[in-house]
Order: sequence, then C-alpha cells, then structure tokens
Amino acid sequence: MTRKGRAGSTAPDGLVIVDKPAGFTSHDVVAKMRRFAGTRRVGHAGTLDPMATGVLVIGVEKATRLLGHLALTEKGYSATIRLGQTTVTDDAEGEITSSAGVAGTALTAVEAEEAVGAVKAGIAALTGDIMQVPSKVSAIKIDGKRSYARAREGEDFEIPARPVTVSSFTLHAHREAKAEDGTPVLDLDVTVVCSSGTYIRALARDLGAGLGVGGHLTALRRTRVGPYGLAAARTLPQLEESLQIMPIAEAAAAAFPRWDVDEDRARLLGNGVRIGMPAREETGPVAVFGPEGRFLALVEEHEGKAKSLAVFT
Repeated sequence: MTRKGRAGSTAPDGLVIVDKPAGFTSHDVVAKMRRFAGTRRVGHAGTLDPMATGVLVIGVEKATRLLGHLALTEKGYSATIRLGQTTVTDDAEGEITSSAGVAGTALTAVEAEEAVGAVKAGIAALTGDIMQVPSKVSAIKIDGKRSYARAREGEDFEIPARPVTVSSFTLHAHREAKAEDGTPVLDLDVTVVCSSGTYIRALARDLGAGLGVGGHLTALRRTRVGPYGLAAARTLPQLEESLQIMPIAEAAAAAFPRWDVDEDRARLLGNGVRIGMPAREETGPVAVFGPEGRFLALVEEHEGKAKSLAVFT
C-alpha cells in the first residue's frame, strides 16, 4: 500500500478498496474519493446499492482503466433473506407488495428437518449456471433506458432473463421472526459467490417464490471483488485520515494472470505491435510486466497474438 498526501500533489495511479457504509451510493463514495485524492479521475468497479455495505473497488488516475475488467470478476456476498414477504424492489428499501408469511407452511418449524430441507432444495435450484431476471429497479438498460427509470414512471415492461453463475449459495443460519406488520417470517443468513451481473436480491425474490411464500433481501454485505476482500478494505473515515492506495502494478498482479516480457517485447507492445503470446487454457485479460516489474498493459490472446486492452506505459 502507498500513502500519499492530498494537498497540492498529483494523485498516484492505483486502487482504493473501500468498505462502503450503508446509505451511501457508489457515486457518493466516488465523490468522497475525488476529494480525498485531489483528482476528478476516479471511478468504481461495480455498483453497490445504498442499502448494501462492503467492498467497493475504486480506481484512481490510470487505474480507472482497469475498472471495466475488474468489474467482470467473481464476487462474494453475505446476506440476510426474509421469507414470507415480497417488496417492489426485492429488498428492504421498497414498499411491501405481499405478506403471505410462513405461518401454516412447512417453513414454520424452522428446526424441523422438512423445513430446512425445503430451504436447502430451493437454494440448490438457484446454484450453478442459471437464468436470472434482474429486479425492475436495477440499472440495466432496456431499449437504451435504465430499468429503474422505467419502473419509477410506472411503465409496464419485462426484463429478459440473463445467464449468470452462482458458484456457491450456502445457508448458515435460520430463525423465525416477526415483520413490522406482525407477519410471521423466516430470516436466512446466507453467503453467495457469483459471477458479475448476478443480483442477490433477485436470488432472494426467486427463493421465496420457489417456496411459495415470497422473499426479499434485508441485508447485504459484499465481502470480495475478485482478489480484493474486506481485509484490505478501509472505511471512509480511515481513508480521510490516511489515504491508502494500492499501486497499479500490485493491483494488476493480484487480479490478473501475469506475463513477464523482455525489453524488446515491451517496446514493441508499447508501440502497438501484436507480439506472439504464450498459449493459455484460460481466457480473459493478462497483465504484462516488463523488466524491473514495470506494469505495461492488459492484453488478451487473439489468434496467438497479444491484443492490447489497455496500455499503461
């Protein structure tokens, strides 16, 4: 990690791993980081809803060019799902649209093997490669317009299902509870590891629907974006006191496969020449480093050659 002063200095290129507080939008955090770092060249790798907390990866200066590629990496979450009620937003921020509750269902006796088995079966059905319909208040564009904007205007529209991968969806605890309106509900504490583009509140909605009682998300904490986890994250007050920026070379080495090249190939790559690239089984971006550990570029293999995605020399 690198510590830099803010006043009158040029912000270093790198990443800041923020532990986002509840009530802040991702844009709010970017605005704070622009002030902390003394530059407007700041962005984030993947939105977190205001209700959610946890890992938000911020790019500063040249590192903003890494963000689109980091946003595509696997993510981890811990969450609480409430079974027995649905909301317009599929989370606790929205108006309740139904309160079926869990009374009189197999989910009432949470210690019963039947109840736990039903929940785990519902979770299993939402694990692996699945087709998911995002929430209507998501930021997905439908015919060029944000879904949440259409929903606010009362439009009647459908969002097509999209393929996502839920690598793991694990139940850790379950407990009976009473909602504010007195509805008997069942709260589940879960963890999820999933691909980019997966909506945890949609998992909560679909789990509740599959169990016939409805469901929504009441708490969400992102624990990881690619290799960057909560252990590396800092709160906004901590960052205001002491801005910690992960140098861009360190950030790239942690997030992408590494390829070291000699000076001649480094020069060719910097001049836009597509040089030969070692065969790899995996697809996706590769971080290229020159002599003395200089981070040069992100590339991907195309017909045996290195196609530049972003050059940093």
